[in-house]
Amino acid sequence: MLHTSPLDQAGIGDAGGMNTYVIESAKKLSAAGNEVDIFTRAASAELPDVVEIAPGVRVNHLHAKPYNGVSKNDIPALQDQFISEFYRHTKQSGNYDLIHSHYWTSGTFAKQISRETSIPFVHTFHTTAKVKNSSLADGERPEPLSRSIGEEKVVNEAAAIIANTDSEAAGLVSLYGACPDRVFVATPGVNLTQFQPGPGRLVAREILGLDPNKFILMFVGRVQPHKGPDVLIRAVAELIAHNPNLRSKVTALIIGGISGEEKSDRIDQLDRLKNLATWLGVGDVVRFLPPAPRDELPNWYRAADVVCVPSYSESFGLVALEAQACGKPVLATAVGGLRTAVSDGFSGVLIDGHDPKAWSAVLLRLLAQPERLLTLSKGAILHASQFGWDQTSTALLEVYHKAIRESQQLRLKAAVSFD
Repeated sequence: MLHTSPLDQAGIGDAGGMNTYVIESAKKLSAAGNEVDIFTRAASAELPDVVEIAPGVRVNHLHAKPYNGVSKNDIPALQDQFISEFYRHTKQSGNYDLIHSHYWTSGTFAKQISRETSIPFVHTFHTTAKVKNSSLADGERPEPLSRSIGEEKVVNEAAAIIANTDSEAAGLVSLYGACPDRVFVATPGVNLTQFQPGPGRLVAREILGLDPNKFILMFVGRVQPHKGPDVLIRAVAELIAHNPNLRSKVTALIIGGISGEEKSDRIDQLDRLKNLATWLGVGDVVRFLPPAPRDELPNWYRAADVVCVPSYSESFGLVALEAQACGKPVLATAVGGLRTAVSDGFSGVLIDGHDPKAWSAVLLRLLAQPERLLTLSKGAILHASQFGWDQTSTALLEVYHKAIRESQQLRLKAAVSFD
């Protein structure tokens, strides 16, 4: 993972669910007896070469200039430096049996290393340009053609492609021409030890200094158009327009950091949301909070009544799963992996589209039916309990072993043919 580091605070810039996926799966893979090295771009010259984040799990920094002002789309231009750095690291740590790349820029890097070393590589996209461009938010900048082309090349050369859900796997076959025999599903999990109902809503609110009597709606994630935080703000405005008495009873929390390709995009986006809340007359109802440290995040989920995930596309949606593990119903857009992460009518509600009136209508019904909210809360805990990182790492290891066996067989055939 080159464009973001597992050491970064999730919810800021490009750090999000993929960072959590890499860390949690790496820990489980290590616990199963495997050594795991994570390679990422060093964002500063002062960063150490290697940082151990758990027993058997090391983060290796690849130094490439420039350090500052590098966006996701700039990563391919630094690839030669990354490859040179990778080989410098391997002189100390030795060779690897397999490379698992995450996101398309890391895939192009892994593809080149695999060509030069014959180490097989498997890949997880997490998001793809073609899916994202098919469901852009208003005013959102489309992904460049170079990304789609790069993704197609990764699909063609990877020993295996790992999708988060069956629907994502189907999309890789239909949109990218991936061979069905080389596409596998390893559903992400949730840390069920860390994310659990705990002492409950009122205790969490006391810890966080939140009003115990408010109906709290919550958005957690990067503040960018594709995540749809404006949908929640508009839905709150519809809610209060329908019933002005709710103004004193409802609070919406937007918890997350700025994100975007260009610096101006990142700065303007937060201001746009604040201005939108003011313009819609709900500036007193919507609060903007910085990303919560991971060890504090469970309490924020527990403090909510409902967690909203109004994304325009998601390969999975770890926020939805984490919230449910803490006993919170989730309202989510019925797109991509959210259809798997949320069990409609059991652990939350899936909503077609982003019409604020539709979102407001669902919220109004939940406000009027506290017993249904309680039922969904119980369903949320049960649904989330089916997803653990142990299952994810087991599925990953099966794919890894298959890719390694096939690679060894190919090398043997090549040697026999050469003789």
